[in-house]
Amino acid sequence: MAYFSVLAVTPTSEDWIPDYIAPANKLVAKHGGKYLARTAKHEQLEGKTQSSALRIVIEWPSRDAAVNFMNDPEYVPHLKARTAGSESFHFLIEGKDDLAS
Repeated sequence: MAYFSVLAVTPTSEDWIPDYIAPANKLVAKHGGKYLARTAKHEQLEGKTQSSALRIVIEWPSRDAAVNFMNDPEYVPHLKARTAGSESFHFLIEGKDDLAS
């Protein structure tokens, strides 16, 4: 079953970004992930305002693939750099409809 990472990321420093993009791209692909969106073009249509510079959506083939990516020893230093240099929120969403009849 597919899972989706949905992230809201606002850099507080841009020092980490040049060293982050290429390794993250490689490691997402290594774990079967596919970027569906990485953009600063987004708008909030509902709820309390929650600003962020970037919205990112990644499709994963399974929950294990997403978790393995996050725990990959090659990714961990980049994750630490991203979280130290940004305000980030990451949600992992199961690709199913619990409300379908």
